Parts: sequence; C-alpha cells; structure tokens
Amino acid sequence: MDLNNENGQVSRLLLVLAIVVLVAVVIVYLVMRMAERPPAPGPGPDDSSVPQPFYEKTLGNIKFVFIDSRDLGSVLTPSMAKKKTYGSNNSLKTTERFIIVTIGAQNKGKTNIEERSWDMGDIVDSEGRRFVAFKDYTINNWIPDESSCGALLKPEFDPTPCIKIYEVSKISTGLKIIILAGKDKDKAEEGLLDLIIR
Repeated sequence: MDLNNENGQVSRLLLVLAIVVLVAVVIVYLVMRMAERPPAPGPGPDDSSVPQPFYEKTLGNIKFVFIDSRDLGSVLTPSMAKKKTYGSNNSLKTTERFIIVTIGAQNKGKTNIEERSWDMGDIVDSEGRRFVAFKDYTINNWIPDESSCGALLKPEFDPTPCIKIYEVSKISTGLKIIILAGKDKDKAEEGLLDLIIR
C-alpha cells in the first residue's frame, strides 16, 4: 500500500513537472516572437504615387531655400508697386495670374561664389508646362529692392533673396521652380523646389 502511494505521488509529480515544462516552453516561445523585429512596412497604395515635396536643395556649394510665393491676381496695380519709376503709374494686366516667387541662395563652401553663378529659372507645372519670368523693365516696379538674383555669395552668409514675377496659367497646379547653379547657363546644374502658393 505504501508502494502504491509512492507511485501515485511520483505520477503526480511527473504530471506537474510536465505542465511546468510546457508552460515554460510556451512563455519562451512568446518572448522570442515578441523580440523579433516586425517586417518593414511596404509602400501603401498611395505612398509610391505621392512624391514628397522639396523646399530646399543643394547644388554644388549653393544651398537653395524656398522662401515665399504669392498669387498676385490678374492685375498689378500702381499701389502694389515697390518702386516709383517710369511707368509705375500704369497697371500691368494678364488674362491668367501673376505669381511672385522668392528663393534664397546660400554659399555652403569655403570661398566666394562669383556673381552670375546661380539663378532662378522657369516655373514648371504638373503637366510639364513652363512659364518664363518677366524680363521686361516694366515688371521691375513690382520687384522689391532686396532681390539680388545671381549676386556674389560669401561663405555661410544669410541666404541671398532672388525675387521674380511670372505669368502662369490659372489651371496650372503642382508648381515647382527651377533653380540653376553654374556660370555657363547651358551647362548649369538644375534642380527643382516645390512652391506653396498663398
């Protein structure tokens, strides 16, 4: 009878031991699963089709920064003029819209960057249409004095502003500005900055 009691206790002890080992295995498995890195998320359905905007870009030693762009409407009035010169009493009109763009250029190198080594080019819309900046002297009345497109850039000075006015189609969206770095315009390095029109 004593022998049966011992056998029963050994059986119970083996059963408890088996349960403890089983629980330990389950806990170790769960801990190992939680310690594994989750798989990297793949691109979502919209992630790959929506490129991220760029508001600054470096070409060579010149860092270009988007500062501002505004829709001025279809008429530039004398009261909007920044300078009072010949022709500043006349309005300038378009059937579309005038957009004024300001970017900054900063020398990130160690020596001066010569004059006319950088500039702001055309506006490009999402359909690839290009809009050229006004070069007529009459538009100068609406360009602020601080505009210094292509000016000498000294190392690590504050960004030098470049301001231009463009005549852009009303239906154009996704506007970007072309930025240029290089003395020779035909071989200049190009980049694009996104515009936020307000």
